[in-house]
Amino acid sequence: KVDLPVGYEIKWGGDFENLQSASQRLIIIMPLVLIIIMLLLHTSLGSMRLAMLIFLAIPMAASGGVIALYLRGMPFSISAGVGFIALFGVAVLNGLVWVSAAEEARLSGMPMSQVSLQTALVRLRPILMTALVASLGFLPMALSTSDGAEMQRPLATVVIGGLITSTLLTSLVIPTIYPWFARGLKAVELTHHGEPEPMLD
Repeated sequence: KVDLPVGYEIKWGGDFENLQSASQRLIIIMPLVLIIIMLLLHTSLGSMRLAMLIFLAIPMAASGGVIALYLRGMPFSISAGVGFIALFGVAVLNGLVWVSAAEEARLSGMPMSQVSLQTALVRLRPILMTALVASLGFLPMALSTSDGAEMQRPLATVVIGGLITSTLLTSLVIPTIYPWFARGLKAVELTHHGEPEPMLD
């Protein structure tokens, strides 16, 4: 305890003050980003069920980012928070690629029992390539020891760790639960000519 003369007070400034200010902004930005992602998914797919299915990629990715930070002994920071935002975008993109292909197969008349398997086989390579390219791009940043690297390493660590788990889980979990989410969708879709086209389930 420090006894200060009357009229004096201690106030933290500089980097600490900037960190507090950035943390407050991040608390607002993070939920806003998640809401925008959900709205864009719903607008793109026209189905809240499918939007929720793709949205599951976010906690899958976040778990990998948290584990990666823990394994490297890094605390959560503003840099790590920015990394989570970037990670969510890539994870959702991979989920959207898979679900869009699955919906295309479903609407073409493919039996539901085959949709998940065929889509997983066809879209595995694009999803792996997206994750691999992004991970390799962040790898030098994650391993850097140069001046200022302490600000870059948490961001890159989160992205790489999150992409590993999200890619593995997206390739396994989403194909497994997709039939349950798609079961409530309409079995009849309109063709480009406006005529109903019967779908097989």
